[in-house]
Amino acid sequence: MTAILLATKRVEKPWGRHTLWPGFADPAPGGEKVGEVWFQTPHAGEPELLIKYLFTSEKLSVQVHPDDAAAQAAGYPRGKDEAWLILAAEPNSTIAIGTLEPMTHEQLRAASLDGSIEHLLDWKPVKAGEFYYNKAGTIHAIGAGITTIEVQQNVDLTYRLYDYGSDRELHLDAGVKVSDPVPFVPLPTPASDGKDHQILSEGPKFVTERFAGGHRVINLPEGVPGWFVPVAGSGTVDGVAFKAGECLLLTGRCEISSDAASDLLLAYPGDKRI
Repeated sequence: MTAILLATKRVEKPWGRHTLWPGFADPAPGGEKVGEVWFQTPHAGEPELLIKYLFTSEKLSVQVHPDDAAAQAAGYPRGKDEAWLILAAEPNSTIAIGTLEPMTHEQLRAASLDGSIEHLLDWKPVKAGEFYYNKAGTIHAIGAGITTIEVQQNVDLTYRLYDYGSDRELHLDAGVKVSDPVPFVPLPTPASDGKDHQILSEGPKFVTERFAGGHRVINLPEGVPGWFVPVAGSGTVDGVAFKAGECLLLTGRCEISSDAASDLLLAYPGDKRI
């Protein structure tokens, strides 16, 4: 019914890069490195989800996000589950997600203070095509040399537990309180249709689908918006042109036409596929 091309916000980060991803202009030589690209609706604080690209050249801080209840108790609209679709990874790139062994909150706080937390996390090798759903409460850190699309609940709320000795603020009291310091257990992966369409995650906070180019009709229920991300390729949604490096907000019944080389991602709130 409607397709709106979202505004792009480039975010400079010291851990970002000068070489981004097809569809994005690289920063000027000698300019500040870009670490994130956000796609924003006209009313940025309102939608349930936010889509970002991340480009890392260094490890990000060890951090954790609260769930809905903890975030709302702190005055925020929602907590933050997030998910990562890995687009590219340099050799030996890793993501930390969960701890190697269960820890008490007292052990977590002590390890965050003395820096040993870095070595108590489960650093997993990653490669292009992998997908991770990171529930609120999971301790995590994204490593260097990774390009990923991040789908997240839309709230600017991150608690840093450790930042490799930098002088950035930590949030130990709040972060330890909301942490679930246990080994990561991935959510069940929904079965593929055996063709060109895969459900990457089905809840608890959002559904993520990936499909190939061609012609497709999406019927979003009333009141459920969808975030449509062309990872590669180009085409149109109800006559609105799109290409890689963009994101569109969809509502209602939408007809997608794209070239055969397209790689398309769709995310929407909820715990069941449409």
